[in-house]
Amino acid sequence: MAIISRGFGGRRRESVDGLPPGQYLTHDFPVLSAGPTPRIPLDRWHFTITTETGQKTEWNWTEFLALKSEDVTTDIHCVTKWSKLGTTWRGVSLDTLLEDVDTAADYTMVHSFGGYTTNVPLEDLLDSKAWIAYKFDGEDLEPEHGGPARMIVPHLYFWKSAKWVNGLTLMNEDEPGFWEAAGYHMYGDPWLEQRYQGD
Repeated sequence: MAIISRGFGGRRRESVDGLPPGQYLTHDFPVLSAGPTPRIPLDRWHFTITTETGQKTEWNWTEFLALKSEDVTTDIHCVTKWSKLGTTWRGVSLDTLLEDVDTAADYTMVHSFGGYTTNVPLEDLLDSKAWIAYKFDGEDLEPEHGGPARMIVPHLYFWKSAKWVNGLTLMNEDEPGFWEAAGYHMYGDPWLEQRYQGD
């Protein structure tokens, strides 16, 4: 499947101190996606958490927006080597979504409309490390950037911050998602340059 990289060519690359190794600073917001951009009507949007025993907890859009939200300012780092500093989001913490979920799992698989998946250890979604974001820079999240809602896991490479998110499956064993099965690193720490298997 081809990578769509509209708006991603010929940009000036700026290196600054404090970026993860191998990264350069960008001031725009490049669009990189595998496959076409899903357009999800809000009356069809849902987010479902499925435990390792098959127990499901689900929210529709109205229920999701009624949950406690947070404003988050954070840096983001793409595996294709761009970093964007001080991005601002509003979303619901995974701590809130998982608060009443009974699980002994250590791993998760994040699911998206359109079939995309990515694996993230459960501990990397807790303790104010991850959100389901629905606003960027004060505006509703555009479909090209994962709207109406996307995962934000800013301490990992940005492919772990799945666009168009619709669910989370809790798992006892780690499994590769879409890019991990294609050779990307199972974890993806930008500070350790964990881009590909073997890094």
